[in-house]
Amino acid sequence: MYEIARRTLTLRTEPPREVVAAIGMPYAEPGGDWSCPYRIDGLAGWEHERKATGAGSMQAVELAMAMVRAALAGSHESREGLLASEEEPGGRRPCTVYTSWDRYHNIAYISMKHEIVAGEAARQVVADGVVLDFGGGGELLGVELSDAETLMPAQMRL
Repeated sequence: MYEIARRTLTLRTEPPREVVAAIGMPYAEPGGDWSCPYRIDGLAGWEHERKATGAGSMQAVELAMAMVRAALAGSHESREGLLASEEEPGGRRPCTVYTSWDRYHNIAYISMKHEIVAGEAARQVVADGVVLDFGGGGELLGVELSDAETLMPAQMRL
């Protein structure tokens, strides 16, 4: 795999270890789709190359990045607080959210995780056309926008 991006995280174990996530160069599949290879070394079960496939090269890269983020965030090591990364200046770092937009009904849902199970939202707060869904532990699961075209930033409407 020819790498186009790489990120190294620290696994807080004794002794500390590295977890390396890498994204490869996208390539055209025989059927016309595009695939982008990715690999995560240092997490159990992720030691082999995988790929994400999309309609074009950009979509394949975006899907591979989303898969890597989801795998890292959903890993046992992350849930146990053992996975750490260097923070960006000011404490900011990119995070994945999942957006679905029903243009016909002008409703969007911005989810904080890949999939929300039916009944997982334990509490809702409604204000000015926005519904906030919270889980049982008080964590924000997602945001529903009833006037999405007005409320969503332009870059999220692509």
